[in-house]
Amino acid sequence: MSLRTASAQDSGLRVRDADAYLFDIDGTLLSTRDLVHWNALHAAMLEAFGADTTIEGIQYHGKTDLGILRAAAERGGVTKARFEKDLEVALTVVRREVTKNAAQIEAVVCPSIQEVLQQLGDKGKLLGVASGNLADVGWMKLQACGLAHFFQYGCFSDHCEARCEIFRMAVREARLRVGDGAKVCFVGDTPADIAAAREVEAGIVAVATGVFSLEELNSHQPDACFGCCSELLS
Repeated sequence: MSLRTASAQDSGLRVRDADAYLFDIDGTLLSTRDLVHWNALHAAMLEAFGADTTIEGIQYHGKTDLGILRAAAERGGVTKARFEKDLEVALTVVRREVTKNAAQIEAVVCPSIQEVLQQLGDKGKLLGVASGNLADVGWMKLQACGLAHFFQYGCFSDHCEARCEIFRMAVREARLRVGDGAKVCFVGDTPADIAAAREVEAGIVAVATGVFSLEELNSHQPDACFGCCSELLS
């Protein structure tokens, strides 16, 4: 286990001893090779705000769906008041479009994820997802690649624009299920995941299976940093 923090031994113990493991979805558990989610966000911008714009050029990695919509709306000239007024319409459109086109989702599982989840589950660990996707979107991606059954619960961005609030909700739920003293460890692929885990005082394993390199992630000082989840098996 190639831990990459100053206190590698303590961090390693903290990571291995967690009672609950909470995974990001995109770039951590899976990657998608389709435009279903992308097109749904475009449809939402057009239908809810009258803005014919995509999320092309938006730095969306590590952002929540609400955050992505806000950034695209601002770039498209949508006022803050209009955005807040019609946000629920936009979210409804995203859910509707992804549901309608769920059969077209092409989700590829990241290396060794199934083995990691199986081993953690066999050890009696609580498994959950903490994702910036809307709940319907996240579960449909997980169902598309056969991972949904590994997880006992999920926390999403339907009512949380900030990732740290999603993580806070996920920790609260883990401790309701396991106990007040439950040790929680997040697994994610972006600096935003690391920052959110730090904000809620939870452990964090970073994996370079998304767009950020091992070096970039390591510079944010997660408890552990791996090229991919296959290294968790050791």
